[in-house]
Amino acid sequence: MKKQRILPVLVLGSIICLTNFYPVTAQEIERQLNIPFNNRRQQTIRDEADLQIRLGAQEARQRNPEKAIPFFLQALELYHEIGDIDAIGQTYEYLAQVYINLGRLKSAEDVLRKRLSVARDRENFLEQVFALNNLGTLLLNTRDFQAADKLFNEAWEIARSLESDEGIGLSLSNLGLLAAYQQDYNQAIKRYQAALTFRRQVPDPLGRANTLNNLGDAYLATHQFNQAIDAYLVAEILAEESLDLRNRYRALIGLAESYNALGLDRVALRRLDELFTLARKNEDLSQQLSALRLSAQIYSTQGNRLEAQRFYQEAIALARLLQDTQLEAILLNELSQVVYNFPYGIPY
Repeated sequence: MKKQRILPVLVLGSIICLTNFYPVTAQEIERQLNIPFNNRRQQTIRDEADLQIRLGAQEARQRNPEKAIPFFLQALELYHEIGDIDAIGQTYEYLAQVYINLGRLKSAEDVLRKRLSVARDRENFLEQVFALNNLGTLLLNTRDFQAADKLFNEAWEIARSLESDEGIGLSLSNLGLLAAYQQDYNQAIKRYQAALTFRRQVPDPLGRANTLNNLGDAYLATHQFNQAIDAYLVAEILAEESLDLRNRYRALIGLAESYNALGLDRVALRRLDELFTLARKNEDLSQQLSALRLSAQIYSTQGNRLEAQRFYQEAIALARLLQDTQLEAILLNELSQVVYNFPYGIPY
């Protein structure tokens, strides 16, 4: 009897960009591939398709999304040939992740709609919950709030009918994200808190950390800084225990911003130093740059002109290394404000 697979969930981790969808992991790949076929010809085709998935996932993990696409498309064709509907749906998920990372949102939307169609055709309601949330999250980031709201609510209703704590928690968390996008932070907080009630019932520390970070962001936006710190601290602990770098980065930035808002500059700077060290260890230049920029802004606010300049200069060097000309221009402007518009005048 063919084993039922629960598909991985693409959950947006930030309310700013789309590149924080969970990446393709080796565990998810192996879970998909470890399903045998009895027919020898089918098994041969399946083996070739599985190889294409592994090769595509390897390129995706090495941050070569463009090179991953042909492998996933070839796998998709082979899975269609043998009629492996489970694998087809899973491969649509991988393609969506790659398209999102490339900024090809229309292509991502197309494959996510196909993924939802597969779940509907199979009448697999739990898969529909995940597919609806994935598609809704993408549309949320294209600011199609009405469509996202409809999808999230449909997912929530299905999850409730299934009594799925995982599905209910995910859907409520995304409904909170929708409220946050619309700057209804009080409603967002209520939905995140409700989501956590269900997310605590399932062994998903990554999902809990994601919702806690979102909750911290909403508290921060409403100037409830102590509550924000509480949420970020738990998120940071969960992320560290589960080796979840994405959520740990978010929590550290949130903690730094919250402590800084309370006037606890030294604590904020320590958190940013922790962020920088962690990002450097993992060769994440973007997060290193974030730590440097936030540190520079804090030093500037303190009136520590020399330290502010030093951190800005290091941040600018990283922006150039990343070839991010837009951010480089912003950083140069911020540095000029420190140098020329500083309350104490131009340094000599």
